[in-house]
Amino acid sequence: MTKRDYYEILGVSKNATKDEFKKAYRKLAMQYHPDRNPDDKESEEKFKEAAEAYEILSDDDKKARYDRFGHEGVKGSGFGSQGFTDVNDIFSHFSDIFGGSGIFDDFFGGNQRSRGRRKSGGTPGSDLRVTLKLTLEEISSGTSKKIKLKKYIKCDICNGTGADGATSTKQCTQCHGTGEVKTVSRSVFGQFVNIATCPTCNGEGTIVDKPCKKCLGEGRIQDETTVTIQVPPGVFNESYMTMREEGHAGKRGGHNGDLQVVFNEIPHEYFVRDGDDIVYDLFISFPEAVLGTDVEVPTLTGKARLKIDPGTPFGKFLKMSNKGIKHLNQGGYGDQIVRINIHVPKKVNSKEKDLLKEISELPSFKANNKQDEKNFFKRFGL
Repeated sequence: MTKRDYYEILGVSKNATKDEFKKAYRKLAMQYHPDRNPDDKESEEKFKEAAEAYEILSDDDKKARYDRFGHEGVKGSGFGSQGFTDVNDIFSHFSDIFGGSGIFDDFFGGNQRSRGRRKSGGTPGSDLRVTLKLTLEEISSGTSKKIKLKKYIKCDICNGTGADGATSTKQCTQCHGTGEVKTVSRSVFGQFVNIATCPTCNGEGTIVDKPCKKCLGEGRIQDETTVTIQVPPGVFNESYMTMREEGHAGKRGGHNGDLQVVFNEIPHEYFVRDGDDIVYDLFISFPEAVLGTDVEVPTLTGKARLKIDPGTPFGKFLKMSNKGIKHLNQGGYGDQIVRINIHVPKKVNSKEKDLLKEISELPSFKANNKQDEKNFFKRFGL
């Protein structure tokens, strides 16, 4: 399915400010919020679509890539690469809008979602973030990387329950399993109800009779684990992917956090990346430029022969098709662009100087300033 333009989704112009993006997104989010439109798949999809558009346009780097390359430019850029598949992703990703501002709490019942998570038992683990350095060769073809992580993992003695031996957990007597305590106060303005996390069970709704001796009741221990990361070809520098539940283990059976892998492109010895194309500066001698030659140039997969036609000027670009980086999430490759540079020696001996003077007097080597001037203006459309 063809994706709609992000500016069209939010109903804003390309010159809109970040505040205007945020305002437009809030308006759509309020309109299509799942709690306001229960069991309405169309509203849920529009809710996800608006979140994806805001996620891209509110980020300066992603917005710049989108403005230049369209949807292809932001593939692999976090949630924008494939959209939001889960509404909960949106609530966690935009916590400053959905939670911190209080605007959605007023309309949709405050911490209902977080209360639902507490009832499932345990405390969710926190997320992890790592930076993975990649060469252009690895980015071009994709790669598999194994990294070691120090993180919390589920306790193998109590199987994550936090309880010792045959003992079990029981319902918290203070909050009666809700994970929250309510206090009621009255004033001349009326009755006020304050809801807070239960201090006895820390919001979990249950407590452990006898804590596990290895994890001391947490249901998790610190350890070093190995994670395999499958890097797809064509990822961009500073883009990231999220590996679900590869973060810290939760306390006492709580859900694992996520692992966010940020890709870092290592500068290449020969190439400069331009989207999925790579640029290579080739230096040839003046005689080679005049007479033409056949040279060997590096590519991302080895060496290749390149023909230089006679009379090739300085600054000309030669294209080596499909020698660039594989497109992200689709077939085909970018190109390798070879930029021609003419090597000019800084010093010449007397014999070389005499030969150059002799050559410079020949008609073919005399500069045609008027023609060069005409070509200059033609090149730049003047």
